[in-house]
Amino acid sequence: MIRVLLAEDQIMVRQGLKVMIESDPEIKVTGEADDGKSAVDLCEKQGFDIAVLDIRMPVMDGIETARIIRERWPLIKILMLTTFDDDQYVMDSLKLGVNGYMLKNGNTESLIRSIKSALSGGLTIEDQVAAKVMPALLNQQSPIKRVDESLTPRERAILKCIGEGLSNQEIANRLGLSVGTVKNNTSHILDKLDLRDRTQLAIYAIRHHLV
Repeated sequence: MIRVLLAEDQIMVRQGLKVMIESDPEIKVTGEADDGKSAVDLCEKQGFDIAVLDIRMPVMDGIETARIIRERWPLIKILMLTTFDDDQYVMDSLKLGVNGYMLKNGNTESLIRSIKSALSGGLTIEDQVAAKVMPALLNQQSPIKRVDESLTPRERAILKCIGEGLSNQEIANRLGLSVGTVKNNTSHILDKLDLRDRTQLAIYAIRHHLV
């Protein structure tokens, strides 16, 4: 069973999201919070596989909540819930290496797919969010540099797939590799590029026009 921590301050929205999430028999909301501090307190008391966090919450917002969870419980995946006007919040959370961004008015299928993708190592960004955020992200960069020449052709192919948001299993299927090989190569890429996590790899791939 996939254990979900759901943090959303509007109770009706939270209840609706819970119904959507639990429509999949493999997923259960085992903790609910109406602000970021309560979400962190729940993580202290029980284990979760993934935290679904509203970006804007009272007491402690989703960005700070995600930062604390990433630092204290790095195995917990994080999916952010955003609205169409939360561009800067999304930009800030990108830097933290969260595992996905979903619009709060998204459909059940997309939400469940994003949760499972995050757990399998993928990075999911809702199309409407990506359309607004990625151009801003690219505009912040310095002039495009060549892809690091120390990367092997296989590593470049894997990096391209990461930039497309594919999970390790999806990359393995596309490139005809084992999941273990994908994981090992991903670690090598992180070391070579001196990057922290998969989100930074995806940004690198986008900035260097690999996708």
